[in-house]
Amino acid sequence: MFPAENLRDWRGENVIDPDGAKIGELEAVYVDTLNDEPAYATVRVGFIGRHRLVFVPLAGATVTPKAVRVRFGKKQVTDAPSIELDGELAATEEPTVFAHYNVPYETGISGARRLARR
Repeated sequence: MFPAENLRDWRGENVIDPDGAKIGELEAVYVDTLNDEPAYATVRVGFIGRHRLVFVPLAGATVTPKAVRVRFGKKQVTDAPSIELDGELAATEEPTVFAHYNVPYETGISGARRLARR
């Protein structure tokens, strides 16, 4: 996996699916609070006036010269749990994000939230 500090440089770049279809633009990176590694990204999707941010796992993601390629198809990503452009993921909603991708969920240390925005 690529270092979190490098991922911040990809903000605004395209996020594509395994077939090369554009999903949207990388908005933010969320790290796993258990290991401080990049875990999810938010991707800006939608149409003019109706944009939202969807979550996609970064496990297995790769970078190309002008995009981040995730291992999930466009339809699955665009159907993922979302937040408003200026919104924040509530700790109580984290399990829903993980479940959408069939990723096991457990809370962070002492029941703390699992994802932190970088």
